[in-house]
Amino acid sequence: MKLSSKGRYAVLAMVDIAKYADDKPCKLSNVAVRQNISLQFLEQIFLKLKKSNLVKSHRGPGGGYKLSGKRENIKVSDVIAAVDPKIEEDDPILLVKTDYTPY
Repeated sequence: MKLSSKGRYAVLAMVDIAKYADDKPCKLSNVAVRQNISLQFLEQIFLKLKKSNLVKSHRGPGGGYKLSGKRENIKVSDVIAAVDPKIEEDDPILLVKTDYTPY
């Protein structure tokens, strides 16, 4: 199975936030510019990531998104599953470099 655009952009955006949002929230507009992703598309993706508790949103001036946990604890497979529920848990695309063991 091929990775969807939504899944690919979600992973790129999460890596961007992990890199640039140290202790303060990162604005999606900045992520959109750095990763060359439509802001509207990114907003849709981040609603799903927030619903899956992978990111936290902060409102107001200086607001944006932060990772909800340590970056070391967030799996690529969790990010993809949050935005692309059509991909099954045992899909080969999610088995690459994950802790998933089929036995």
